[in-house]
Amino acid sequence: MLTLSVETLVDVVGGELLRGSDTTMVNGFVVDSRRVEPGNAFVAFTGENTDGHLHLADAINQGARALLVTASAEEIAEHLEGAVERDVAVIGIESALDATQRLASYHRGRLFCPVIGVTGSTGKTTTKDFLTSVLSVRFRVVATEGNQNNELGVPLTILRAGADTDVLVVEMAMRGLGQIENLAKIARPTAGLVTNIGTSHIELLGTQEAIASAKGELLAAIGSDGHAFLNKDDAMSGLLARQTEATVVYYGLDPECEVTAKDLEIDDESCAHFTLVTPVGTGEVALAVPGRHNVYNALAATAVALSLEVSLSDIVLGLEAARSGEMRMQSFGTASGVHVINDAYNANPTSMRAAIETLSEMRAEGKRIAVLGDMAELGSLTELAHFRIGEAVARLPVDVLVTVGPRARRIADGARAEGKADDEIRPCVSPDEAVEVLDDLLESGDVVLVKASRIMGLERIVEGIVNPRV
Repeated sequence: MLTLSVETLVDVVGGELLRGSDTTMVNGFVVDSRRVEPGNAFVAFTGENTDGHLHLADAINQGARALLVTASAEEIAEHLEGAVERDVAVIGIESALDATQRLASYHRGRLFCPVIGVTGSTGKTTTKDFLTSVLSVRFRVVATEGNQNNELGVPLTILRAGADTDVLVVEMAMRGLGQIENLAKIARPTAGLVTNIGTSHIELLGTQEAIASAKGELLAAIGSDGHAFLNKDDAMSGLLARQTEATVVYYGLDPECEVTAKDLEIDDESCAHFTLVTPVGTGEVALAVPGRHNVYNALAATAVALSLEVSLSDIVLGLEAARSGEMRMQSFGTASGVHVINDAYNANPTSMRAAIETLSEMRAEGKRIAVLGDMAELGSLTELAHFRIGEAVARLPVDVLVTVGPRARRIADGARAEGKADDEIRPCVSPDEAVEVLDDLLESGDVVLVKASRIMGLERIVEGIVNPRV
């Protein structure tokens, strides 16, 4: 956790002390006034839907010791009542984001723990969760929370770390060339993990090679004394390996990998059981998160943990304790007897196919139903990618396909072309229409998968399944 004087804070952010004493000490840094704790520094962000300057009084009342503002003291005078009496420092800054990033970079320089960067086209959040679970068996770990993997989230993650942090795990998202490079300059990772290179972001970057180059910016930031962890089964792993001076460690199902798996079996809940094979021995693993593809996430976490000298027994404990994050392969039953796989957080062709395969491998007393929505950012591949997903659905034991959105109609087209009957396909325009369809369709014993890109808001469908209309 960030601890420093107002004098140093002003210097680091390049700000101006408008009120208060430069000897005041602050402990912790927040951007949400509702999360202010005594001693914190609060920075007021201004966005389309909110203005942190309107909540300065709340921050003061909750014990903030410093306020970082982009507005002038005169403009926000009415919100600063009590600041003088409580010796709260007010610091003027040019940019809230720039100030946050500067602070994070400064704070990173005071940390001596390993910093693991994680990125990839699919699976990076789940891999981060697996890695956090494994490392937490032995270490005090600070890791990315929720979707804090962007230009603001990465600095906030770093600022949560403190002198007692043993390992810092930082997930990094990518929206274009140069973004991960900039995040890496702040985080200064000592090791990097790239899960895979898919076709998400193809609309932005044009080719998989360009996506690999953008993701590889993480690996380029790792020095020769660090490690780069790559999925050898991914076609782009060779290209990624050439982007780093670090020692490359491969994981995957290829038996030549340093970390691999054998004797893989899938149980009735679509959870993987396998023998983990490593340079230090083998162990039997039973994952609690559904999906054959999660074996790769487990292998990735194992490779990183071994580099930090975590024992094989602790690795197995951590893998089996790992759970999926919200709306990421969340598997649960409803009061009405329907089993739901909520994977509505995001989607691309690779993750969509993996989720459908997971559905097909789950034991079902009733119907297997796939509710699939639009996939975004696929550019020229949009039509074909959705069509191919429909073909995959038709080849698997999925009883009913419900599509949601205009792009997803091509999923329906692909399923029909592959021979799926019209009465097994229910195209819907919106999540609300899909909820109505599912109200009539779902019965106790059914298993339903809900998946699409985040823009589709399919969590509304999950809510409709959990709380069906009477």
